[in-house]
Amino acid sequence: MCGRFALKENPKKLGEYFQLTGDLEFLPSWNIAPSSRICSITADAEGNRHLHKMRWGLIPSWAKDVTIGNKLANARGETVAEKPSFRSAFKHRRCLIPASGFYEWKTENGIKYPWYVSLKSGDPLAFAGLWEIWHPEDGEPIEGCCIITIAANSLMEPIHDRMPVILNPDQWAAWLSPQEHQAAKQLQMIHPCESDSLQVWPVTRELNRVGLRDDAGLVEPLPNIA
Repeated sequence: MCGRFALKENPKKLGEYFQLTGDLEFLPSWNIAPSSRICSITADAEGNRHLHKMRWGLIPSWAKDVTIGNKLANARGETVAEKPSFRSAFKHRRCLIPASGFYEWKTENGIKYPWYVSLKSGDPLAFAGLWEIWHPEDGEPIEGCCIITIAANSLMEPIHDRMPVILNPDQWAAWLSPQEHQAAKQLQMIHPCESDSLQVWPVTRELNRVGLRDDAGLVEPLPNIA
């Protein structure tokens, strides 16, 4: 699964990297948790990419209330094209979720320690995501999104058995295209990224203080996890 990530890039840098159009406004965060409003990238019919703020937690159109989104922050890549909660979004509403890095927890001597994972290049990550619009009986529509996960690569396996699907720049256009509805093409993109492209180190357990701690110190490497 992916239960926490960071996005510390400034809007200008992110816009240039993902070739976004339109207004870009968001604050950096090093401790993004499910149900937060996060950045999501979609493309229009002309292929122009736009940044949106969406709730992290997909709410299917048929859901009775918003709370189901708390359980749908992630979608398993192995079944995403078939599960009722995700199959419509997988066919019609795919997105990229930008991140600077993500966290996973490893258990050592009965204690869970967080590890931070990012690209060696220093570039932002592009998680494969899905989005959906939910219309409540009363109130404004809610746009929610989720991150697709897959079995971990060799680097991540000692830490956690799952990881986000990370798309390469040459895959973004096909993933985002609203004209592309052939599941087979998108399913080919759902696999773990190369271990050699990533770096990972242990970080402070202060990360667990969601809502109370959100600063660059959360991604600073620890000398050990003891």
